[in-house]
Parts: sequence; structure tokens; C-alpha cells
Amino acid sequence: MSAARILKMNRKDLQILAETRLSEAQALLKARKYSGAYYLAGYAVECALKACIAKQIKRYEFPDKKRVNDSYTHNLKDLLVLSSLNQALGDRCVADRTFRANWDLVTQWSEKSRYELADRAKTRELISAIMDSNSGVMPWVKQRW
Repeated sequence: MSAARILKMNRKDLQILAETRLSEAQALLKARKYSGAYYLAGYAVECALKACIAKQIKRYEFPDKKRVNDSYTHNLKDLLVLSSLNQALGDRCVADRTFRANWDLVTQWSEKSRYELADRAKTRELISAIMDSNSGVMPWVKQRW
């Protein structure tokens, strides 16, 4: 992607990027490259939440400057609030304790993880919390993006 393309990223681009990064995380896990897999798995959730934020911007709408600037974060909890999914998340957490545990685990991820070493167990746990078909974070977010 060129620099100009990055600046013009839209909802569909973010959806594709989220799925691509998660697929890459799985490949890195399989190749025993745990730190890279851990980082990319969390980054996939970041992209997915940003796709949810982008969904809220209507065509031809001039977006709120503060909301736009606040969206340039890597903090998953902040992105959840900006996506207006906090009530839906709360409802799901009450209904599904496993989902709640998965969300809590996923929010421990930080962009700073790119500077850290992750082991196999930590990486598998994160990817499982993200991808679990019944209580995973990514299937839940994808229903809303």
C-alpha cells in the first residue's frame, strides 16, 4: 500500500486488513514465530474495531474532528467505546462468561507487544480468544462491522 492509500483507508479495507492479519498470525503461530503471531492477532482486532467505527461514518458526512483524532489509537477498550459497541459488549459479557474472559484477555494486548517476546502458550491463548467460533471476539465484532 502506498502512503496515499493508507490515508484513504475505508471500512472494507479495514475488514480485509483484519482478516489478513489474523490469517498471518495463524501462519506465524504454525511456523513457531510466536511474538509476531501475538502482535498480529491483536492488531487484527484493532483493525476490526476500526472497521466498526468506519461503519458509523455516513457517505458525504463531515466527521467530527475529535472522534476522528481519537480513532487514531491502538487501545482496544477505547476503540470499543468509539465504535459504540460498549453496551452490546456488556450484554454479551453478561450472557456469555467465556466471551467475557476472552474479551478481558484480548484487551491485555497492546501495540507495545511488538517490542516484547511472546511464548507459545500466551500466543495460542490470545488467538483462541480471538477466533473461538462460539465465544471469540472476532466473530462477535464481524457481526457488527
